[in-house]
Amino acid sequence: MDAEPLTTFIAGRLPELWLRTGEHLMLTGCSSGAAMLIGIPIGMLVFRKSWLRNPAMGAIGILQTIPSLAMLAFLLALLHRIGALPAIIALTIYALLPIVRNTLTGLEGVSPQVMEAAKGIGMTHGQQLRMVRIPLAAPVIVAGIRTAAVVGVGIATLSAFIGAGGLGQFINRGLALSNTRLILLGAVPAALLALVIDFTIGAFEWGLRPERKRGNKGPVQAMIRLTARFMPILLILAGMFVYFTGPYAQKRQTSSAPRTGTVIIGTKNFTEQLILGELMAQIIEGQTGLTVERRFNLGGTMICHGALVNGEIDLYAEYTGTGLTAILKEPVISDPEKALHHVRKAYHERFSARWLQPFGFNNTYAMTVRKNDAVQRQWHTISDLEDTASQLRAGFTAEFAERPDGYPGLSRVYDLEFLEVKDLDPAIMYQAIANREVDLICAFATDGRIAAHDLTPLKDDRGFFPPYQAAPVVRQQCLTAHPEVGNALSLLGGILDNAAMQRLNFEVDGKKMSPAHVAGGFLKAKLKTGDTHRQRPSAKWGT
Repeated sequence: MDAEPLTTFIAGRLPELWLRTGEHLMLTGCSSGAAMLIGIPIGMLVFRKSWLRNPAMGAIGILQTIPSLAMLAFLLALLHRIGALPAIIALTIYALLPIVRNTLTGLEGVSPQVMEAAKGIGMTHGQQLRMVRIPLAAPVIVAGIRTAAVVGVGIATLSAFIGAGGLGQFINRGLALSNTRLILLGAVPAALLALVIDFTIGAFEWGLRPERKRGNKGPVQAMIRLTARFMPILLILAGMFVYFTGPYAQKRQTSSAPRTGTVIIGTKNFTEQLILGELMAQIIEGQTGLTVERRFNLGGTMICHGALVNGEIDLYAEYTGTGLTAILKEPVISDPEKALHHVRKAYHERFSARWLQPFGFNNTYAMTVRKNDAVQRQWHTISDLEDTASQLRAGFTAEFAERPDGYPGLSRVYDLEFLEVKDLDPAIMYQAIANREVDLICAFATDGRIAAHDLTPLKDDRGFFPPYQAAPVVRQQCLTAHPEVGNALSLLGGILDNAAMQRLNFEVDGKKMSPAHVAGGFLKAKLKTGDTHRQRPSAKWGT
């Protein structure tokens, strides 16, 4: 069960909900506006140049078929940056098809008799287009814009995956934490937002339709039509108000103390990362005069690393084995100290980033099975799986399925070929093995759900997995500008062992406490500095 009442849960997140709604409106509004500026001229062009219709509509249709996440990942790689820009470009591309198609359909749908009359009174082709075709086609064109905007609201929820904000940020967190309330906190407002936009543009479309002259309709209906035509402008103004006041609303709640600068912290998209992100954020806020911007749930390793290198975040928690094999593309170093020394040196030389003192635990991958299966089949080591691997269904995270220190390397070293390999989100991986939907998962050694679901990790008897010591990785430029960041983070060095990290993970995953609450309680108990910290109510130390 959730740890706090529903009313408290919602009230504590209202300022952030206001902020994320404003971001969502900005993403949808900018992309819909850009799609109108591009799509309507394209529709007019293909109407005039019939030989362009099939190639243009085919190309736009192909872009529409690309999966949303694939498009975002492609733009992320192409632009080498996270945030709003790649999200707006992707949303604009998806909005083009209904706008271009409806523009073409509307222009083609004008009655030939009307156009003959326009031609008969001496109108040029340009005048016919501007004064006859476009006004008569306007309701159909607006219907296309309406479809594009409503679909854009839904697709925009995926933009949180690349750090663009919006209501999808709540959904991402909820999926990472298996928290239904957080998912609904993002999904319900997004659905309501789609309905508001649909109604507003629908009213505008109705207001544009030609009115039949059947006597005097009266001033009331005239006023209703006029109001309907101005509703999109009111929606735009409301969206701008929410967007520009959102950061102020959240800032008022998070701190009343004066701040001297901003540090941006990123995380990957699983529980442990969210806890480590909060530990780093709260220790910096508690020990310095800096404001911390949280860009959590950015996705996988490469997104976080790219954001760090490009200066879009200042720090995040990384693991030595991941840095060694996934980022540096170098062979496994089994000795923890040598691995840490190697990544420190390479990151400093290649990325101008520093690995600070590790948190103290080693979160290595652990091939994990159900305890009763291990007992019945006498599985103790990964090598014991060789004879039965062809009968087993494996559930791995998407990263593990592709990384050299994941399944590709594991199958080579242990000669394992499973019956089926499913890509699973870390949040549902443990539930899947507990429900017997898979027989083996790539668990994390510090995950509290191993014990909660009565699972057994198998010994890595061939020493395949490198050490995975977690540590803050910080841009050198950030440490130069704010040396107090390094001093604050040094307090976290060696503060966590495997048992402590496993307990914190379970408090979030098993007891459904928020990462901010768990991190705050841990810091208060360890560092005894509760009252010196300023943070939003749900994240204060010891609350």
